[in-house]
Amino acid sequence: MKQDQEHWGLATRAVRTGHHRTGEGEHSEPIFTTSSFVFSSAAQAAARFSGDEPGNIYSRFTNPTVQMFEERLAAMEGGEACVATASGMAAILAVCMAVLRSGDHLVSSRSIFGTTNVLFDKYLTRYGISHTFVPLNDMDAWQRAICPSTRMLFLETPSNPLTEVADLKALAALAHAHDCLLVVDNCFCTPALQRPLTLGADITVHSATKYLDGQGRCVGGAVVGNHHHVGEEVFGVLRTAGATMSPFNAWVFLKGLETLQLRMLAHSEGAARLAHWLRDHPGVERVYYPGLEDHPQHELALSQQRAAGGIVSFEVRGGRPAAWRLIDETRMISITANLGDTKTTITHPGTTTHGRLSDDEKKAAGIRDGLVRIAVGLEDVEDIQEDLARGLNGC
Repeated sequence: MKQDQEHWGLATRAVRTGHHRTGEGEHSEPIFTTSSFVFSSAAQAAARFSGDEPGNIYSRFTNPTVQMFEERLAAMEGGEACVATASGMAAILAVCMAVLRSGDHLVSSRSIFGTTNVLFDKYLTRYGISHTFVPLNDMDAWQRAICPSTRMLFLETPSNPLTEVADLKALAALAHAHDCLLVVDNCFCTPALQRPLTLGADITVHSATKYLDGQGRCVGGAVVGNHHHVGEEVFGVLRTAGATMSPFNAWVFLKGLETLQLRMLAHSEGAARLAHWLRDHPGVERVYYPGLEDHPQHELALSQQRAAGGIVSFEVRGGRPAAWRLIDETRMISITANLGDTKTTITHPGTTTHGRLSDDEKKAAGIRDGLVRIAVGLEDVEDIQEDLARGLNGC
């Protein structure tokens, strides 16, 4: 079976990997709702705890349902190991705790999720871990920011919320030339559209809450990489610190992976149509979407992504009052900061996802008052356009 999996396509891996049938012969993956596991003897218990014998110990760090999700996502990303976590932010924190020490330095794109920015700026600094923010696509800035204590380069691509696209091969080469790890948040694309590990990245992180679930049901995260950095170091953090994914949530994400490729292609198709429509609307100043020919990294996106993704951001004329009016005029689209749902969502990044950033930080990240982010769902695109037109026509 393992040898067969190496030749399977992504869709087959998403459906077939990870599940090792129990003696009951079940066809669908079971949920193991147990906190602990029973040993056949004291000797076996000792062997499990010491690591001399593989097997389940305690669901904080060994649960069969969670392991199914981990094995399946690792197979889809092309990684050797995966560690599931309680949330996407827990995944990022676990990576930082695993690979960084007091006195270390990290370089991060400025174009990241607002809470990740706060994690680096407010909390990691308390433990002697410094950072430098740089523009995502300024390779000279990345180079200048690296110093002898730099251990990690971190980025999202496409970025949140402006959908900037980074050259992963170039950044991987830069990171490895300085003995650093390249960590990529692959939330917007998922392995259905982009596999950073195959482009040179060392670790990918996910908010499974988003597209991996696909229906906005559960909160979770994941880290994928090699046996050492993820299978040992990140796993060790999870085992001790306990930011654990529940078996039920793992089962939901596991089933979500089965339809991931179909959904991501459908999200991308709908987003592309909406982006072209928005670009031609007189109430819109600018549209940010990698699938548009005038996007600064359009060709790069085509070279490393299968499709442009489901996120479309745009600036309306009239600043925040116009942006809020547009959002409030919608009747179908959900006003929520979450994304990756079958239902289209809309938010004002400057006062929600990036609301904790200072005005200067928002300005540096390119987040203006008139910016609106749409996560295009699976509804008919014409209905999404009609819902937006009500507010846009007044801009």
